[in-house]
Amino acid sequence: MPHTELIPPTNETPSREYGLALGQEVCGEKSNEITAIPELLRRIDVRGGVVTIDAMGAQKVIAEEVVRGKADYVLALKGNHEALHRAVIEHIDEQLEGDLKGAEELTTSERGHGREEHRTYLHLPAPAALPGRAEWKGLRSVGVVTSRRVKGGEESIEIRYYLSSLPVDAEQFARAVRGHWSVENACHWSLDVTFREDDSRVRQRVLGANITWLYRFTLSLLKQHPDRRQSLAMKRRGCGWSDTFLMEVIAALTC
Repeated sequence: MPHTELIPPTNETPSREYGLALGQEVCGEKSNEITAIPELLRRIDVRGGVVTIDAMGAQKVIAEEVVRGKADYVLALKGNHEALHRAVIEHIDEQLEGDLKGAEELTTSERGHGREEHRTYLHLPAPAALPGRAEWKGLRSVGVVTSRRVKGGEESIEIRYYLSSLPVDAEQFARAVRGHWSVENACHWSLDVTFREDDSRVRQRVLGANITWLYRFTLSLLKQHPDRRQSLAMKRRGCGWSDTFLMEVIAALTC
């Protein structure tokens, strides 16, 4: 069932670590996430936060709603805004050939699970001549992330571009981008593996929305249990096998 949810991806509080969903909105039968996201943002207090959304959510009305809520945004930019996407790429390429005035750069490296990953974050002021800049509420910067992965002797490179209302700050930009992808890894992937959410055959809208909420609430409970040696799937089974363990998981919420 199509829906969108808001999860705080960029702060360092347990809300992100535990995959806590702050809200969800079921998409209408003839609608999609583009119309659902503004409705969700109106219901949640996002003041002082940084809202990150993938390329589908890179919409002017969504940027305006985030700013109206006194938050900042980092929006992935792809070919769905062809002229703007091309203009951002050209601007960054031009800056790379010059002195990168006003820009900040950050490089990170990670190793684990048999792979190496090196990321370069480049954050720049949004150019005044960017097509349609005035239509993007609060737009202050653009960014690019270049990821180089090496696994099993094979190398892959991915380049992603962003629009943002943040002032130029490479570390903050990097936290926002990393936080966004941690939601995919820590929440959505876990929901599919632990609860097989993608295999759900529920088609009744109200029931589907309620089950979706219960999945996310339960995932948060399981993640707050202090035993890090057990997988989430084993903890879920343990709750069904033992009332004592079930109460341990519930009690962890208040610790």
